Amino acid sequence: MNVISLTVWTLENNCFIVYTTLIVCFTAFTIFHQKRLEDRYSRSVERKEKIPRNFSGGRERDFPDDEGDDPDQLIPALPEDTPHIPYQPPRRCDEEVLKRSQEFYELMAQRRTVRAFSPEPIPDEVLENIIKTAGTSPSGAHTEPWTFVVVQDPEMKEAIRTIVEEEEDLNYSKRMSRQWVTDLKPFATKPVKPYLSDAPALLLVFRQTYSWRPDGKKKMHYYSEISVAIAAGILLAAIQYCGLVALTSTPLNCNARLRDLLSRPSNERLELLLPMGRPHEGATVPDLARKPLNEILVKI
Repeated sequence: MNVISLTVWTLENNCFIVYTTLIVCFTAFTIFHQKRLEDRYSRSVERKEKIPRNFSGGRERDFPDDEGDDPDQLIPALPEDTPHIPYQPPRRCDEEVLKRSQEFYELMAQRRTVRAFSPEPIPDEVLENIIKTAGTSPSGAHTEPWTFVVVQDPEMKEAIRTIVEEEEDLNYSKRMSRQWVTDLKPFATKPVKPYLSDAPALLLVFRQTYSWRPDGKKKMHYYSEISVAIAAGILLAAIQYCGLVALTSTPLNCNARLRDLLSRPSNERLELLLPMGRPHEGATVPDLARKPLNEILVKI
């Protein structure tokens, strides 16, 4: 008797046991998976109930609901009766507009991130003009949610370097993914950051997440992240325009320690740390190519 014949004979002579076993298995399988589905649904409902109504897109909104607040305390960033004045910038012909756009592009195309700085000091007036230029950035409801801290004191720069290097050592060894560390290899970045003490000035960009109303409640700053990001872009353009260079560093996991070191309030968050100055005479940069226009422009 071959295997197939033996199987058929077994099923025919034990059909009751076979069918009973199949029914029991099917019932157990159904009950098990139904319980899993119910548990998953319950957890989903619990998570939804924990999400506040002013929560959108997986993160806290810049402008939570202020229903119930005293209307007398809801004061706009600008006075309600702020006059509107004529705006009459210089009128330029198409040829001049084209020429200026090309010149500015060529200037900004030379901008590079530099990690070796000359110790030559930067005049205070230059630093102030750069900050004033960044302060011309647009912001949500004109809340201007930025604070720029310039550090030139050698001891303070060393203290900042110590904090950043301690955190970066942990970032590289434990916190950052292997892919992230691999992607940084062409730039030869390491936890050691000598430019933080070599550069004549460190510029720290803080984002004000909120301010305070006269009644002591928080006054939210709308779209504070994008507002500070735009200001940072204008800041980099100003640095490039006056012939200086900078390193756009994001001090990962350093916010609280650097904020305390610089005596900044709790409503401020460090977004960028920019060593800036003139490039060291021996400075080098990677030979990079930027994406061509057809990869970054869509015309509709």
